[in-house]
Amino acid sequence: MSEEISNPLLTLVRERELIDDLQYEEVAAEFKRSSTPVFQLLQDFGILKLDAILQVMAAALGTEVVQLRDRDIPADILKLLPAKVAQMYHCLPVSLQNGTLQVAMADPLDPAQTDEIQYAARRDLQIVVADPAEIQKGIERFYGQEENENVSEILKELGSDKQIAREVEEAGDDVKAAEALANEVPIVKFVNLVMQQAVQDRASDIHFEPFEDEFRIRYRVDGALYEMAPPPKHLALPVTSRIKIMANLNISERRLPQDGRINLTVLGKQVDLRVSTLPTAFGESVVLRVLDRSSVNLEVESLGFPKYVYDFVTEVIQRPNGIFVVTGPTGCGKTTTLYSCLRRVNTIDSKLLTAEDPVEFDIDGIMQVAVNEAQGLTFGKALKSFLRQDPDIIMVGEMRDLETAQISIQASLTGHLVLSTLHTNDAPGAVTRLVDMGVEPFLISSTLMAVLGQRLVRTICKNCRTPFEPTEQQLSLLGLSPHDLGDKVFHYGRGCSTCNDTGYKGRKGIYELLIVSDAVRNLINERAPTVVVRQKAVELGMVTLREDGLRSIFDGDTTIEEVVKYT
Repeated sequence: MSEEISNPLLTLVRERELIDDLQYEEVAAEFKRSSTPVFQLLQDFGILKLDAILQVMAAALGTEVVQLRDRDIPADILKLLPAKVAQMYHCLPVSLQNGTLQVAMADPLDPAQTDEIQYAARRDLQIVVADPAEIQKGIERFYGQEENENVSEILKELGSDKQIAREVEEAGDDVKAAEALANEVPIVKFVNLVMQQAVQDRASDIHFEPFEDEFRIRYRVDGALYEMAPPPKHLALPVTSRIKIMANLNISERRLPQDGRINLTVLGKQVDLRVSTLPTAFGESVVLRVLDRSSVNLEVESLGFPKYVYDFVTEVIQRPNGIFVVTGPTGCGKTTTLYSCLRRVNTIDSKLLTAEDPVEFDIDGIMQVAVNEAQGLTFGKALKSFLRQDPDIIMVGEMRDLETAQISIQASLTGHLVLSTLHTNDAPGAVTRLVDMGVEPFLISSTLMAVLGQRLVRTICKNCRTPFEPTEQQLSLLGLSPHDLGDKVFHYGRGCSTCNDTGYKGRKGIYELLIVSDAVRNLINERAPTVVVRQKAVELGMVTLREDGLRSIFDGDTTIEEVVKYT
């Protein structure tokens, strides 16, 4: 069971027979659902008290439990572990004995964290066990008064570091020199800090972009890009090399794109970073997609569907066969919607297979296949193999071409439920896209059950949300007049420290659901254009993206500008 692998504490408690099978399953399920630390869950479920948990961990590691409350730690001991390392890994230096640094860790069973701390401390460690709450208080007490090291400070330090600039110049195309440079402490510290900052700011992507005269780093938060203080141009090579080493990529290959993955624990959270490199005229551009498992809730209830969409989707994914398509532009949450649907139908009596490019989140109990076009494993090939694997439900990451669409239809006709995505502007456009690909209309009409169109709009920051009176011009953008408003109130975000003065914090979905009824089937068979299909769907009660956007505006969740921009 994968919980055992990702949760050594749970495995340990089970091995010591301190938890029965039913309790184990309950804790494992709750951990998987909420990502609450197992340490906390064991106490919340009344299975073990704090002292007992600490003793179990200490016994497993052959170490001791230390009390940190009211303990004074000398300044020369604190200096041995940088503030950022203590904050990043939730650890605290306790004492120095015969050159070995004693460190209390909140997660002492994670060997990767221990290695990172040892690397930062540059000396032998003895790990001891302590109450995580006391460790946190100690970090705030001993390191809190220190000005937190931030990206701009490290940049200043790196900018004035003539040694690194000289080494970069000398490294040239020498792979060994580039590798040595990438492992230097300031570079490692800088890259870790950039990643930590991104996770703290809820960034979905981090862009490292080399230009002729500058090296830029930008974060994407809630769909908008924000630029960081730019590092010196000469850092492009060592920073890129550092990321490639972390992602196990070939650092000597700078002429071809590469893809990889980094697993990190940042601020006590498990984070996956998907790495993509691209050779450009001035060096390699690197983009990291941040997949923070703890912040993604893969439950259908958490998607914010209107009730009629929720009721229909939860019913349609229980059907034995047919095709359900989610559509929208890149980055609008299509994959999250499909994963949530899969989680709902992922029961012991169903076999689920997915073909994805790439696999974004690992889900227990589902066979997930990463499509690799370069090695000849296309969506089409993966799907053909799937049909010989006796599946009940198949998810196809994207219907890109005629072959994939045809095999998906074939799978549906032979008694499988198929979930997939398409890149179109709205739900009715998905039908026309399939016809344009070359799929026979009668095959579409006999297998397609529904198309869900979606967008993500930024939500107004709750902290600085303010009501206002929209102008006639603003209303006209939504196709409304002052007479249509009644007592409806509009809001916007003034901007505050909580939302970094943007006025927005977080995003929510807006949806339109095209149900393929008999009337729509007839139009598909007649190869009717998108406009006609759309008109008929609206006649039959389809709520458009724009109308669902209005619902979000009137609920005080988003602004006129966001809805106009995305619908």
